[in-house]
Amino acid sequence: MGKLWGGRFKNPPSKEVEILNESFSFDQNLWEEDIIGSLAHLEAIIDAGVIDGEEYKKIKCGLQEIKGDIKKAGMQTQDNYEDIHSYVEAKLIKKIGPVGGKLHSGRSRNDQVALDLHLYLKKVIPQIREEIKNLQKTLVNHAEQNPETIMPGYTHLQRAQPVLLAHHLLAYFWMLQRDLERLVGVFARTDICPLGAAAVAGSGFPLNREKTAQILGFKEIYKNSIDAVSDRDFILEFMSFASLLMMHLSRLAEEIILWSSAEFNFIEIDDAFATGSSLMPQKKNPDVAELTRGKTGRVYGHFFALLTTMKGLPLAYNKDMQEDKEGLFDIVKTLKNVLPAFSGLISTLVFNTQEMYKAASSDFFWATDLADLLVEKRIPFRKAHERVGTVVKKCVEDGKDIYDWDPGDLAKFFPEINKEEIFIVQAVENSIAKRNLTGGTGYRAVNKQIELAKDFLLNDTLEG
Repeated sequence: MGKLWGGRFKNPPSKEVEILNESFSFDQNLWEEDIIGSLAHLEAIIDAGVIDGEEYKKIKCGLQEIKGDIKKAGMQTQDNYEDIHSYVEAKLIKKIGPVGGKLHSGRSRNDQVALDLHLYLKKVIPQIREEIKNLQKTLVNHAEQNPETIMPGYTHLQRAQPVLLAHHLLAYFWMLQRDLERLVGVFARTDICPLGAAAVAGSGFPLNREKTAQILGFKEIYKNSIDAVSDRDFILEFMSFASLLMMHLSRLAEEIILWSSAEFNFIEIDDAFATGSSLMPQKKNPDVAELTRGKTGRVYGHFFALLTTMKGLPLAYNKDMQEDKEGLFDIVKTLKNVLPAFSGLISTLVFNTQEMYKAASSDFFWATDLADLLVEKRIPFRKAHERVGTVVKKCVEDGKDIYDWDPGDLAKFFPEINKEEIFIVQAVENSIAKRNLTGGTGYRAVNKQIELAKDFLLNDTLEG
């Protein structure tokens, strides 16, 4: 079939150029957006007097029929099409005749593809947002169901201080909340209409861009035609958001993998969200978590690839920008596949609370609280830290914990405190109970945090 731009050329492009140049194999994902945008442009060109009423009716009817045909039977691709725009135009002309060629008046594929991408992301962002909120709800549900479950808190992957399981899970809630807040900004900068910018200088016809934007549901229009066709910031911002989201999911996935191991034994993964080994019958593998962790790399890759593509481009549109779509579509597909499966994995976890408590009651978890107790008795913290460290070293050497000491040995190291105070300090529940400052792991603080998280879920919108 002929090209939309073929008039200036004596010879058709070579087979090799056809293969390199085509984007229909992937930008056909934008077929519905392309038709929606064409219907809005149709309103603009009739208002501008470019077409008459009869032509308007024919073109509108033809576009609506094409939309219905695709929804009913899918894409009909017996011919070779350069892109989704040439596909829709060819179908329109075939359906209604030469008048279909008037639709492109005052429009370029440059502002057309930009519009399609804006419309596509405006559709996708609310879907991704709901999947994130579902995962957040799952985390809050677990937190509510485990208000007193104690586990080890870690730094450097070493046991550090006891924390509530609810507190640990809610850390991921707030990571995801920041992702939602970033998504609000992405949506705002996607909610801008480029149509009417044409190729670079703006349309030569008096199109009412504000009305077109209103028809399409955009909040505003691009103020500069060059910026309108050359901007891919909104895609890069979405990819940046997706990279951060996947990083957060990957961190939780890593903990799920560790916690499900025999070495930790903190959780049991539901059979529906695990797989087995083809060789070892006993294996139960955390593949959902591993795939989530693994797919993070491909999202990063697409983001960095488009950043690299865009960094040296002069204004305005360049064909390099065709590279924006495959990575974007793959990221969207990845998020839509990962988020529901990962939410399902998290929602069905069974926590081994006894094993968590046992782990939280060992490895000298009392050390920081004992140092704090000395501070309360007016010992400088650095001196208290040193003294407690010396005691921990002796415990390691003797192979027993401090509460196994007799009062005489205890008095040698800590004349300021008695054994009853040691028993209070070594109880992990007391360590938790002390930390009720805002954001702490104390029982009351975490209950407040749960209520705050539920409020955020209730009031979160794309308007920020």
